Amino acid sequence: MKIVHAQTVLAEDQLEALKKKTGETSTKDALSKAVDHYLECEYTDMSDEMWTHKLEKVVQKKQQKSI
Repeated sequence: MKIVHAQTVLAEDQLEALKKKTGETSTKDALSKAVDHYLECEYTDMSDEMWTHKLEKVVQKKQQKSI
């Protein structure tokens, strides 16, 4: 695996909110956890397939409620 160093500029309150949400105290760990989640999360894929999958879940939930 090749590792690269990446940087970004964030507002201090954004970074503190990210640390709180991820449960991490270090900037490096909070950013790493956030990136991992973003890459694995099915809802960050903005393709038609993602929307189809999301709508199927909504329909399934509504059907379960009506049973």
